[in-house]
Amino acid sequence: MRALTALHALNPLDGRRLVCPYCYSRFTERLIRFRCTGRPGPGGRVCAPVEDTAVRTHLGRRELLPPVFGADGRRALAVCPECSSTTGKQVCATCHAQLPVNFGRTRSRLIALVGARDAGKTVFMTVLIHELMNRVGARFGASVGGSDDHTRHRFRADYETPLYEEERLLGATRRTGTTREPLVFRFTAPRRGLTGRRPRHTLLSFFDTAGEDLTSEESVEANLRYLNNADGVILLLDPLQMEGARRLAPAGTRMPAPGRNAGRPLDMLGRVTDLLLKRPGAAGRLIRVPMAVCLTKIDALHGQLDAGSPLHRPQPGEPFFDDSDSQDVHAQVQQLLHRWDGGGIDGHVRNHYRNARYFGVSALGGAPDDGNRVRGGVRPYRVADPFLWMLGEFGVVPSRDGP
Repeated sequence: MRALTALHALNPLDGRRLVCPYCYSRFTERLIRFRCTGRPGPGGRVCAPVEDTAVRTHLGRRELLPPVFGADGRRALAVCPECSSTTGKQVCATCHAQLPVNFGRTRSRLIALVGARDAGKTVFMTVLIHELMNRVGARFGASVGGSDDHTRHRFRADYETPLYEEERLLGATRRTGTTREPLVFRFTAPRRGLTGRRPRHTLLSFFDTAGEDLTSEESVEANLRYLNNADGVILLLDPLQMEGARRLAPAGTRMPAPGRNAGRPLDMLGRVTDLLLKRPGAAGRLIRVPMAVCLTKIDALHGQLDAGSPLHRPQPGEPFFDDSDSQDVHAQVQQLLHRWDGGGIDGHVRNHYRNARYFGVSALGGAPDDGNRVRGGVRPYRVADPFLWMLGEFGVVPSRDGP
């Protein structure tokens, strides 16, 4: 199992509990806590910084911070009981991460991104965010940016710069004993209401786990809360891990290592399904969570596609999700799954999921060279399609059948 990522979901308008975009724990708005500013209060008293064990345990960060205290989280400000200074820094009740501005008043959805080992999850995530910040954002009149300084710095330094400026392939996520902090972004798109044009905010929380996750009881339990909170799942599958596709790939194609049981696409899909079946009310029913199944690295197998294949079309550029185009791609990928995998994945999806859609994507647009360099730059193809389908399902972006 390559990775798990999530889009933070909350809707205080319907009375549900909030979900932290950093540790994915649930709590009511009233239980949101506050962090002291560390500045002198009215009487000159100052709270000394301390190591926050919750931040260290849940986010893997060791740093000295002003103390956290309890107050009514429904209010924007609170007074520190130690130094009497006023603070507006709201933090998660569990991990003590500073929450995004207007947390608890932002209506959004959660999407879990899951990818098998060698499926290119980290590259996909990086290219998707870059596309949202640039081409896709301009297409929908939307803006995307990090919701906190930590995310803004990490994405730029650790993800975007190596791939886009240094043309260097990002390394595989290593399994460690410490928790990695998610990258949290804010997707803001315009909407028209009775009072005129207003912004709609959606929090995007991307969590990166090692390839071996979901293969042990401990990691399954740790990741269960992410899928339990998911409103949708985007599943990345590497077709070059499928025997039928491997035989058809042209000579010289850069191949992943043959799939072990833990990395085989169908086995990995089965483990995700097992977790989703543990959700309350899932027993004996088709899983209601929308599932987007994406064949990655589709560029490596373009030669196996018919000339009229929808996967040869330019990706749509209109300011809405083109559902008729997506249905064409779905039918084509369904045929490819039967040709390359023997229909095992399609059969599993049809027998377990009420609402599923297939996609073919390429994050890089071509294979990196032997030195893991992305010569000629990144040329993504349809990377945003599964994400936009999800947002269309949720009513965040417009969706229609063609121009």
